[in-house]
Amino acid sequence: MRNFTLSVITACSFLLFSFASAGSTLNLKNEIREFDNVFKNSSRIVLGTIDAASINSFYAKYPKLKQYQKDVEDLYKKKEYKTIWYDDKSVSEFGALLYHKVGLLNEQGIKAKMPYMDLVDDVFNETVSNKLPQKDTELLLSNMYVFYASNVYSGVDAQTLKKIGWFLPTKTISYDRILDSLMGDPSRLNKDENLLFGQYYKLQDALKRYRTIEKNGLWKKIDIDEANFKELKPLDSGKVVQQIRERLYVVGDLKENSKSQYYDQELMDAVLKYKKRYGLKLNYTIDKDHIAQMNEPIGNRIRTIMLNMERCRWIPTQLAKADEYVMVNIPSFRLVYVKNGKYDLVSDVFVGTRMTETVIFSGNIDRIVFSPYWYVPASIIKNELKLKMAEDKNYLAEHNMEWNGGAVRQKPGPNNSLGLVKFMFPNPNDIYLHDTPAKSLFDFEKRIFSHGCINVRDAKQLAIEILKDNPDWPVDKINNAMSGEKETTCMLKNKIPIYIGYFTAWVNDEGEVGFYPDVYDRDKSLDKLLYSDSVALK
Repeated sequence: MRNFTLSVITACSFLLFSFASAGSTLNLKNEIREFDNVFKNSSRIVLGTIDAASINSFYAKYPKLKQYQKDVEDLYKKKEYKTIWYDDKSVSEFGALLYHKVGLLNEQGIKAKMPYMDLVDDVFNETVSNKLPQKDTELLLSNMYVFYASNVYSGVDAQTLKKIGWFLPTKTISYDRILDSLMGDPSRLNKDENLLFGQYYKLQDALKRYRTIEKNGLWKKIDIDEANFKELKPLDSGKVVQQIRERLYVVGDLKENSKSQYYDQELMDAVLKYKKRYGLKLNYTIDKDHIAQMNEPIGNRIRTIMLNMERCRWIPTQLAKADEYVMVNIPSFRLVYVKNGKYDLVSDVFVGTRMTETVIFSGNIDRIVFSPYWYVPASIIKNELKLKMAEDKNYLAEHNMEWNGGAVRQKPGPNNSLGLVKFMFPNPNDIYLHDTPAKSLFDFEKRIFSHGCINVRDAKQLAIEILKDNPDWPVDKINNAMSGEKETTCMLKNKIPIYIGYFTAWVNDEGEVGFYPDVYDRDKSLDKLLYSDSVALK
């Protein structure tokens, strides 16, 4: 933004966003007076009518803004075609504040730039004498608002999300209601969890921290001799230990940096914190893969945070406020069951392979099936079972399977592929949560083994937690139902929402940011969608 009076706007922004401070009312009045003085030479505003004809004329003059025309027309229709951005003397203070926020879009993880922004800059540059017609200014600012709101509060449109395989519920926004909300309380420009999923603001804080690390040159490479490096264990020592200690201090896993070259208890605790954040196996060993991960350029970490801020824009804010829900995050291989606003259960999971990816979508768990049959999908029968049956005529019997009306099913039992319990939520993808007899697979860090369903390590405990307030299903009854002898179904009195999402960065309640593998390369495709040269101007 060129030659903008930052001192005025910054001071005004500070006061408007600090209502809790003592004496803020008096200071605000003084600041408004000072702001008015900046525009003291402005004449009283008489814009005339903002009608359909003038709006059409504007977009003929500024065709690069055409994509915003319908939203701007709707905005003025709901405002009864009254001006929005002028008070009786000049551009309103809120208009100036919004302009200031547009100039800080990089802090929101957004690289888009609005066309004709140089003309908007001139509006707020008091040294520019050849000002635009006031009607052009009014409509430019309305376009700037829609540009800002669509990028910050909405993100990628719903149609594009479906094309990239994101089938979670998306939110719809009302530019008119959002504008009224922001003008009524400008502090909401900084934070409003009614407009953005709370995780968004946690990631924004993480983005700021990591950019500060980058700016200060604190992300230093950890040097090792690739050919002769041996994995590090407690009590080892050397310069590389000191470098790892420094890195873990910089990212917050260590509170103090003793600069010691000795792998001591303090560093052991920090290594566990680091591994937990990255979804790694919790032990004290540091191998070459861990060093390579630590040496990932900080710019990549920053971009990952930005991509996941974008994903947060798509999430309806009310989802996280539900009393009860299940959420699965594919890249972290983790399930959480939330009840009464608290994590009631956290469990490891494994998900679909690259060939049979777990779909990103939502549903409602309506029943729990104990000691289930597994009805083998036709694709598995065709691509796998037929070959095995051809090689071994007793294959079905040996695996506790049977023909059932032209299809194959596996009978209940401890070796059933679904384990001893499954959680059903009707969906066209035939995906559900279930137990598994293959418990050893949970020992792997990258857990992509299934045909698309979600295998839950603590499936039995999940059933117990869901039913613990149901007097008809005490623990003893659940144990009996999971004996593997016969299939038993429990229909839930209240359906439980389930969300299967994809977040490669996530900040917990303690402010610790976790990074997870981009197992389906969705970060790469989203990065191309958001940050390619073709979308730099939006």
